[in-house]
Amino acid sequence: MSPYDAFTAGVDPGGLRTKNDIRILICYILESVNAPLSGDDLAQILQEKSLANYFEIIDAINALIEKENIQADENGDYLICETGRKIADTLDTTLPLSVRDKALEAAVTTMARTRSEKENKVEIIREEKGFRVICHISGGDVDLMEISIYVPHEKQAKMVKSNFHSNPGKIYELILNALTGNL
Repeated sequence: MSPYDAFTAGVDPGGLRTKNDIRILICYILESVNAPLSGDDLAQILQEKSLANYFEIIDAINALIEKENIQADENGDYLICETGRKIADTLDTTLPLSVRDKALEAAVTTMARTRSEKENKVEIIREEKGFRVICHISGGDVDLMEISIYVPHEKQAKMVKSNFHSNPGKIYELILNALTGNL
């Protein structure tokens, strides 16, 4: 009989192969970042590094909620409970260091992208012959810049949105330098 009980499609060698390890890693991530994460964020973090199978991640989240190790906040994002913290503190060393490092790296990247998407809004507006993409670069409580670009296809509009969210600060810096002659 195999010691592994988790479905492993899409999981790289060195990834998690037991349901218990996946639950521990989710607690470890939530405890380490000390911030709420959505179910989609948790799935993205673990899948981005091929650490766990999507369906196993969702099952682990549901099991952790049922056992009151994590709970949903008013936005539906997950926070760690005291029992989840104890799991993370006690059992995180059962997970390979490489897995913990990969998960935290992905968590930081995901959190930065999520914050960027909340702070820097993008609107895609269908027009007669294409799409208008309006990107807002925020300085916190004020829009620093608004960029409007026309693209002929919806796929291009979504690509502009995605690329904008990957580094709005760099876009702001490039445009500002071009406009002020500091190239």
